[in-house]
This record gives sequence, structure tokens and C-alpha cells, in this order.
Amino acid sequence: MKILMTADAIGGVWTYSIELARALGAYGVEIVLATMGVFPTAEQRAQVDDIPTLTLEASSYKLEWMDDPWQDLSYAGKWLLRLAEQVQPDVVHLNGYVHGSLPWEYPALIVSHSCVLSWWYAVKGVPAPDEYKRYSHEVARGIHSVPMVLAPTRAMLTSVERHYGCCRTGRVIANGRDPSLFVPGEKQPMIFAAGRVWDDAKNIMALQKVAPELDWPVYVAGDDEHPDGTTIATENVNFLGILPPHAVQPWYSAASIYALPARYEPFGLSALEAALSGCALVLGDIPSLREIWGDAAVFVCPDDNEALRLAIQSLIHDPDRRRDLAERARENALTYTPERMARGYIGAYEELLSWWVIKGRETLIAGQKVGGGK
Repeated sequence: MKILMTADAIGGVWTYSIELARALGAYGVEIVLATMGVFPTAEQRAQVDDIPTLTLEASSYKLEWMDDPWQDLSYAGKWLLRLAEQVQPDVVHLNGYVHGSLPWEYPALIVSHSCVLSWWYAVKGVPAPDEYKRYSHEVARGIHSVPMVLAPTRAMLTSVERHYGCCRTGRVIANGRDPSLFVPGEKQPMIFAAGRVWDDAKNIMALQKVAPELDWPVYVAGDDEHPDGTTIATENVNFLGILPPHAVQPWYSAASIYALPARYEPFGLSALEAALSGCALVLGDIPSLREIWGDAAVFVCPDDNEALRLAIQSLIHDPDRRRDLAERARENALTYTPERMARGYIGAYEELLSWWVIKGRETLIAGQKVGGGK
């Protein structure tokens, strides 16, 4: 099987795509990865080179959530159609929405990782402003143009249908991470968090507010520069800046507690990585994180800084509970494997291909009837 897959080289979708490509490669599935947004870094290209069944086609066309992306999206669409003609994939796997409405000659599906409308409602508490009307229209058109939409959690799939209307076929396939990459180490008295500091969805600013009242230091890895060019002040925490994946892993291994008081997190790869590394989890009390972690984490209201402080402080002073939570989190995390993810996607691809064959048959029969054939 050969898949043409889109992705970006900016955030978690890249990590997901590399993990999925590696896992699918074990089943003989070849991936042509067409990236947009920014060109992949040297380290990202090295990740691609390490997977023999993965080929990279890179571009810097704007992504649909960026400012005024429409001309770039049009150019990117033509580029993707040319790639499809060259590659002749069995399936087109879109990790975005707008290009779902292209005139694909191959069966296509969309995977919903996040979206502006659900982000805005979760973070701001109100619908997105009128400036996103075109975005809403184009995303809905893409979703309703494909026969299948996938999401990593039921919460994200429900959110997509709430904002854009029901999908023809919706499926949930959880993300996965290779547990061999994340090994618990000798735990140190510290709290760790990773994510975009400027993103209100990650809510890392809440940790900055409670850090002075905690008995342990807080370390934060991530990007403090907003896309508009402004830099977010990082106070009261030990700010590590942007770290490549191999440099983040030792922090996961050493941290006793991982805190992600998120307002919006459709899956939460960083929490999965932290759990695999033996951290006790303190997470935002939102449907997606509840769905993934159940009783294997402590949940706090994202807007209640006092609850966040008390949750972390109680784990600091209760080592038995902290260890129990860490063990439960790791046990749960070990079920979210790349192999499980790959099997889910192979099943989705096969279902999509079956639909495509049936559709082709029905089109042929309808054409014969119109033309007077039998």
C-alpha cells in the first residue's frame, strides 16, 4: 500500500506523522510525506532518512490556520494534485482540512488534530470572530468532501461535528508513541512542563503564577515567541527554551511531576511521553484528557490556579500517591503504542478502499443505465 500524506513541520503533527510512518513501514506501507508551513529542520530530515519506507516532499506553503493563507493554499493544492499524479497512491491521508475538497482521483480521508473554531471556544469561551468565517466555510467544505474523518479522541471528533456538521463516517484512532524512547530515570524533586508558552491553550502561564508557592522548582521547555513576533515573559520558572526531542527526554525521565493544565488539548502527546517516562500527571480537566487518562492522573480546572497549586503541592508531600499515580499513568500509556495506531490506520485505509471500489462500481452501473447498457 502507498499513501500520500500531508503534514506540517511545526508541532505535534510532525511527531505523529513520523511515528505513524515508522509503524506503518513495518507492515510494508510506503508513505510520501508532503509538508507545508515551514521547511523541515536538519534533525527532522534525519528522522525521515531513518525510515526506508518514507519519502519527503517539502514546501513552505502557508497552513490553513495562518493569516491570509488562501493564495498559498491554492498553490499547495495544485502541488498536491501533481504529487498525487506522480505517486499514484492507494490513499490520500490529509492531516488538514481545506485540501479535502480538491478533485482527488484517489480515495481521501482527513485526520482532525485540532482546529481554530474548537481552539477558540475552549480557550476564549466564545465562538470565533467573524474574521474566521471563510476559514469555517473552507474547513467544512473539506470535511464534507471526503468519505471519512478520523480523530485521536472521541472528544475531538465530537468537537469537529459540533462546529462543522456531521461527518459521513467518523472514526477514532488514538495516537501512539514508541515506549523505548521514554525511559523512567532516577526521579528528582522537580516539576516539568513542555509546550508553547505563548499558547493560552497549553496554559503554561498558570504554572508561572503558582511556581513561587511550590516547594519544588518548575522547569519549562518550549517556545516563548508568539507568531506575531512578541516574546512572552517567563517568570518564576526555569525556562529551558525550545529543545529538540532528544534533549527533552532526559527532563521527562528526571521529573517527578509533569504538569499540563491545558484548556485545549485534542490528544496530548507530551502527557503521553511524560507518562511513559514515569511522571505523575497533573492535567487540565477537559474531556479529551479525561478520555485518555481516566483515573491515572490528577485533573484540575484550567482556570483555577489555587486548585493547580494544591494538586501539585499535595503530590510533592505524598510520595506514595505520587509513585502510584506515576505507575498507573505509565501502565495506561503503554497501551497507546505505534503498532496499535498503525493497525487502526490500516483498517481505516482498507475500509476507505472498499468504499472507493463500491463507489466506482455504482458509478459504472449508473453510466451504463444512462447509456442504455446492461
